[in-house]
Amino acid sequence: MDPLYRVSWQFCRLVFRLCFRWQVEHVGRVPAEGGVILAPNHASFLDPPLVGAAVTRPVSYLARKSLFSFPLLGWLLRRYRCIPVDRNATAPAGLRTLLERLQAGEAVLLFPEGTRSPDGSLRPAQVGLGLLVVRSQAPVVPVRLFGTYEAWSRHRRLPRPRPVRVVFGHPLDFAPQRREAASADRARLKAIYQEIAQIWEEAVRELS
Repeated sequence: MDPLYRVSWQFCRLVFRLCFRWQVEHVGRVPAEGGVILAPNHASFLDPPLVGAAVTRPVSYLARKSLFSFPLLGWLLRRYRCIPVDRNATAPAGLRTLLERLQAGEAVLLFPEGTRSPDGSLRPAQVGLGLLVVRSQAPVVPVRLFGTYEAWSRHRRLPRPRPVRVVFGHPLDFAPQRREAASADRARLKAIYQEIAQIWEEAVRELS
């Protein structure tokens, strides 16, 4: 790990233990090396650092492109392995960089729902997950986050101490979907993306 990343990683782990009584389950299911997509549900500001602090390897994150325009913040985001996201772009933001990092054997964090849930419930995955799965060879590790909506939802300005839990699922391979997508027409490709989203959603719901 980058020294700054490691210090922040250790600090987050301490804060989560003391303030949120966090529990991490089955982190050993995350491959220790090679490209991997970490795919959690998304209900809170806490979600990215919670997942990143739970695993023992560096993780690449997505962050709004506008945040990189602030000199100090932009420098920090780059040190924290963040990838700029242009939410107004027509193509899935950051997809090329995500693919490059997966091909380089890195772990990337992707929220398939795209944005924080307004009520804490699991929402359907967007097209980005299917695109990333089809164009990469990386497995997808479903992750279920519990308690983060209660701790710091999008409706609260500040967090409050509530127990949180991070549960990792078994890696999903998606090899059949990748093989079929190689020769599928546009309509079938769209259906494959939806199938991948459904498999991810069911895997997350099964985690408890």
